[in-house]
Amino acid sequence: MSIPAKPQLLVINAGSSSIKFALFNTAPIVTAVFEGEISGIGRPGSCFTVHGADSRDTLERRFAVADRVTAVNVLVDWLAARLEPASLAAIAHRVVHGGVHVATCEKIDGAMLGALYDCATADPEHLPQELHLIETLRRRYPDVTHIACFDSAFHAGMPAVASMMAIPHRYYDAGVRRFGYHGLSCAYLMRQLGSIIGPDAAAGKVILAHLGGGASVTAVQGGQSRDTTMGFSPAGGIAMGNRSGDIDPGLAWHCFRNEAMEPARFNHMLNHESGLLGVSGSSGDLRELMARAKADPRAAQAVDLFCYQARKAICAMAAAIKGVGTLVFTAGVGANSAEARERICEGLAHIGVRLDPARNAAGAALISADDSLVSVRIIHTDEQWMIAEEAHMLLRQDNGSNAGMEVHG
Repeated sequence: MSIPAKPQLLVINAGSSSIKFALFNTAPIVTAVFEGEISGIGRPGSCFTVHGADSRDTLERRFAVADRVTAVNVLVDWLAARLEPASLAAIAHRVVHGGVHVATCEKIDGAMLGALYDCATADPEHLPQELHLIETLRRRYPDVTHIACFDSAFHAGMPAVASMMAIPHRYYDAGVRRFGYHGLSCAYLMRQLGSIIGPDAAAGKVILAHLGGGASVTAVQGGQSRDTTMGFSPAGGIAMGNRSGDIDPGLAWHCFRNEAMEPARFNHMLNHESGLLGVSGSSGDLRELMARAKADPRAAQAVDLFCYQARKAICAMAAAIKGVGTLVFTAGVGANSAEARERICEGLAHIGVRLDPARNAAGAALISADDSLVSVRIIHTDEQWMIAEEAHMLLRQDNGSNAGMEVHG
């Protein structure tokens, strides 16, 4: 296959308080040139970091990034000085979700933007930021193809019993349902799992535990999502760093009646002041909380709550697919905290999970004991690479290429 004239893809992955970005070469396969992040947006310790093989792509700068608009301007200005538009095949944007009827990847046009603005109420913490970045980069790079890769697309085929909420049916008819998120991570993990254990084994009963600042647990069977803990918005499911996870809907009425709390304030509390941060009163970082759990009862309580809810969610996902053959841990906590994995798995013996303590402590790829009925694995996720690969596939389809896909390793 000949090398394309524009062999590079820029990936943009915007969160509620961070923007991740990466540049990839696409020929002969999708490989990273550099990766970066603006983190801590709106907090005193904002940081702009880039890592790459080239010295100009390795930097760390700490300065106040007051809000999302400032973060976008900082990023766009740096990219403009670093990238030649003529080198870009496309700019691929992670979009949290695009409603009920979305493909994995689609080219962005005016009609799609309008539809995305209509969806913004489902996730006011992420989608407005993503839309602002898309609009800004489309203005800065008007001649470059822009592509949306949807984080909810992996879960689009969930059965109705898993996606439906028990509210009046007219909402379901109008497209209100449990969308599920971390889908790009799930797609990457399943792709990697297939290359590790083979496609037939990966097509079995798999549970993916994406445990980080955002956390979700997903049940996969036959390579398809069957259920997941996140729901209508990424605030649903198990407790996370700053997000509450599922709550009793009566809490909204309680806060309104007793504190005259307005809806916007309630939403901010659930997304930014809750989860591990809310319980501990000090931090949303599980590893920080574990380090001081012995001296801080509230930190210990937050750790207990997180591990309990993750363990319970894994059991619920096993029930959804009537068993489990493989359990995968990923993301900041799942892939890097042996203590969290141990505490979560110590209550899963009844579904066949048994860890090997030495393998778990070493962070081995396979951490289950030899006699464990369930294979327990660590796979480091890479959402940016998955976005680049999906966008690259879309471009190749448009170009009529039938070249085989490469597996990231």
